[in-house]
Amino acid sequence: MSRVQLALNVSDIDSAVDFYSKLFATEPAKRRPGYANFAIAEPSLKLVLIENPEAAGQLNHLGIEMESSEQVAQVSDRLQQADLAVTPSTQSTCCYALQDKFWVKEPNGADWEVYAVLEDSATFGVSQKTASPVCCS
Repeated sequence: MSRVQLALNVSDIDSAVDFYSKLFATEPAKRRPGYANFAIAEPSLKLVLIENPEAAGQLNHLGIEMESSEQVAQVSDRLQQADLAVTPSTQSTCCYALQDKFWVKEPNGADWEVYAVLEDSATFGVSQKTASPVCCS
């Protein structure tokens, strides 16, 4: 199963978690200081909240969560064959998880990540392997 991810900048993580818990009738799947994510079954959605009061807009980035690194690689190959530029970021710690992922920009500049979570992490994280966007800051 894959699902669309929506990552939002929020000014107050506690009030955002309270609101989205009520809206989707579910508690966060992961909660850390300044961060929460929801694995929502209906509608199938990964909702990520990042406390970032200074952000210029509410949208942080968009994403597609895949089940495996192999699926991430397949989508990356398909997009490259379609002449889209992808920025790989394997073994990156981001959003309190070790991930294999890549980034691609849509025509208006919005960032999309396609990723698979490999394991949980105690830190929010930033990869040192590339200067491109690797984490949701």
